[in-house]
Amino acid sequence: MALVHAVIALALIEFFVFGALVGRARALYKVEAPAVSGHPLFERYYRVHYNTMEQLLCFVPGMLLFATYLSASWAAALGLLFIVGRIVYLRGYVADPKKRGAGFGLSALPVMILLLGGLGGALASWLRQGG
Repeated sequence: MALVHAVIALALIEFFVFGALVGRARALYKVEAPAVSGHPLFERYYRVHYNTMEQLLCFVPGMLLFATYLSASWAAALGLLFIVGRIVYLRGYVADPKKRGAGFGLSALPVMILLLGGLGGALASWLRQGG
């Protein structure tokens, strides 16, 4: 489980870095707080950060469920794929929002596998214990 926890920490550090990129874009493009719109590049960084937060809501518990009921090693591997997917998403979205698809897929697919696997593993465990 230590590797799973390390991957979760990496994902949260990535989220923190994305937030710093939003702050940098806010200063660079002169979008004063609390505004969340203005320059299109600022808005792209903001959306990447916000979308990553939305994904983390399912990613973290999904990782923990999958690791607990199925495999910590596979959970960690899927978690690393999620982190790489978020980087691809950032690069694609900032370059051109129409190029966000590959990164979204590389991060959304692991989340779905983690959640469905975790759910299946939890249900199987419950059934083995007599329901």
